[in-house]
Amino acid sequence: MLRVPVDDNVVARCREHAAAIASDVQRYVDAHTTVGVERVVLRALGVVGVDDQGVPMVNALVDRLHGAGLLRWGASFAVGAVMARHGGDVQEAAERLAFGPIEQVKELYGEHGEPTRDAIVEARRALEVPTADAVARIDRAREQRVELRAKYAAQAQPGTPLKYVIVATGNIYDDAVQAKAAAQAGADIVAVIRATAQSLLDYVPEGATTEGYGGTFATQDNFGIVRRALDEATARNGRYCMQTNYSSGLCMAEIAWMAAVERLDMLLNDAMYGILFRDINMCRTFVDQYVSRRFIARSKIVINTGEDNYLTTADAVEKAHTVLASQFVNEAFGHRAGLVDEQLGLGHAYEINPWIEDSFLMELAQAQLVRQIFPRHPIKWMPPTKHKTGDIFQSHVHDALYSLVGVTTNQSIELLGMFSEAIHNPLLMDRYLSLKATRYVFTTARHLGDELQIKPDGVVAKRAVQVLAEAEQLLGEVHEKSIWSAIAEGAFADVKRTRTGGKGYAGIVERAPGYVNPVLDALEATS
Repeated sequence: MLRVPVDDNVVARCREHAAAIASDVQRYVDAHTTVGVERVVLRALGVVGVDDQGVPMVNALVDRLHGAGLLRWGASFAVGAVMARHGGDVQEAAERLAFGPIEQVKELYGEHGEPTRDAIVEARRALEVPTADAVARIDRAREQRVELRAKYAAQAQPGTPLKYVIVATGNIYDDAVQAKAAAQAGADIVAVIRATAQSLLDYVPEGATTEGYGGTFATQDNFGIVRRALDEATARNGRYCMQTNYSSGLCMAEIAWMAAVERLDMLLNDAMYGILFRDINMCRTFVDQYVSRRFIARSKIVINTGEDNYLTTADAVEKAHTVLASQFVNEAFGHRAGLVDEQLGLGHAYEINPWIEDSFLMELAQAQLVRQIFPRHPIKWMPPTKHKTGDIFQSHVHDALYSLVGVTTNQSIELLGMFSEAIHNPLLMDRYLSLKATRYVFTTARHLGDELQIKPDGVVAKRAVQVLAEAEQLLGEVHEKSIWSAIAEGAFADVKRTRTGGKGYAGIVERAPGYVNPVLDALEATS
């Protein structure tokens, strides 16, 4: 059986460093909220719709409280206080708060701007039923997913890696057609790529969308449209097809809620991606990712982390250890948010320059190293992109070698490369040929990893030992200086970000001592 040398003591030290790094961040998270967190709580409690200008109701209410300096008590307090005082449901309370006289809103907080203990108790009591309904809604969607997957389990294709493909037309109705075609052609997972720069929007668009550059907007209606399309394909093909989207950026927690109730199976959700690649403030991101993962944990969605992106900006040979170090950190963050190993789809990528001698062996070493260190995790492996060109024939061969490593090292989730990667978004035929080629490799080499052994002093073994040792050293340095400083110095992906810089920093609020967030309390209590 294929195995690389892994020193369990070194792995244990890596996890100790990662745990300390995550604990430091968690202390900050537990003392703060954000406008995104408060919006998702309102959505979960039942606030829906937009105002006459098309602004989502949750944005209108949270922005008003934030502007008045009242958000530190939690948007839930204001809603619950109105319900306790005037009756009515959550939606009615939200509309009263968003559009009524600001003086009436401030009255809820007393003469000195701090609500009394009794007012907080009454607000919490008023929200007990909506909170229970929110959690029950997640649970119903999760149970429906489990039942549907169990129904078609006997017809599922054997073994891993699971074949993951993308659609990205900009029009959700076209995406739904392409998703069904991909499922028919043998895809196990279909992802709808999100419209370019949606991660930088501090609101979630409303309704179904038919225009998007580079992808399609992630909205609750769009999630439901693709889910229904894949349910139809599942019934027609007799084989369950999974759905995924992106829970990242300034609205990552809101998208996690939408995915949970619309029965998505997976979400791209990373602790540092937005910081490094979208210049979103690190404080904002760390708080938002924690809350997003609380919803994900309850729904039993599998996340895919984004370490593969590191190798698009940093050299894949010299900085391979940063991927492994980040995987340890993402694991530690995930555990603190209630995720179990089986939900932590840690990411990496096949991005070494293909013209380097023995690059295939180095890719094999990295993939097997990750597989052994995280044996219960559904590892998400990404295809070559950085060194692709317009030569579609060479690109097809490059992807075939990637698939060969994937099946040999038993990667869990494999995003299929497209031979047209460097030209345009894939057409239906591009995706079909990718699925066909991958099926060929996975079938002919299904048990190759069981038949091979690694030379103890060979290229693969030495590479694995080197990457793990360098990851331990990096994690030790990050632990010593803190992840806040490490990111500022460019420790990950060769990208530097400051603690107070980046988008969304103004949306962070320190929690008051009597902060009210019954939905988060309920999610934390069940972990």
